[in-house]
Amino acid sequence: MNVLLIQSEGVDLYTTLLASETSRRALRFYRPDRLTYGIRIRTASLGSALALVSELRWYIQRYVQDVLFEPADGIFYSSALARQVYERDVRPSHPWSHRRLYRVANDRLIDLIWMEEGTRPESYSDRTERGDTLLEVWCTAEEAPAEGS
Repeated sequence: MNVLLIQSEGVDLYTTLLASETSRRALRFYRPDRLTYGIRIRTASLGSALALVSELRWYIQRYVQDVLFEPADGIFYSSALARQVYERDVRPSHPWSHRRLYRVANDRLIDLIWMEEGTRPESYSDRTERGDTLLEVWCTAEEAPAEGS
């Protein structure tokens, strides 16, 4: 399980977290990977990922644009869906109905695109640019836009 912290615009999250003794203590058992747009932290389980995010809450509120959980390579859960999975309220499986595409360019999140059922990230190439990082994020039904919106 990976936790992906997407930094707010103008923030170097990796440096910010390592500069603080409190966040260094929370991360002492982890080796965060520096990404151009934030950090990725490998954890043993969803429970440990949620606990770590809870420990880093102060930093997340100030320096992070979004928190994602990666249970499988290339598939991310929103924070709300991760919580529902942990509490055993839902069991995500392919194909998942409520998905959005995160478009990341350089060091920041550029766009969120709600994906239509049955589409793949490549289907949205007309709304992305070469070199963008695209993240498929599974969401809760409550996060999805209402029909007709």
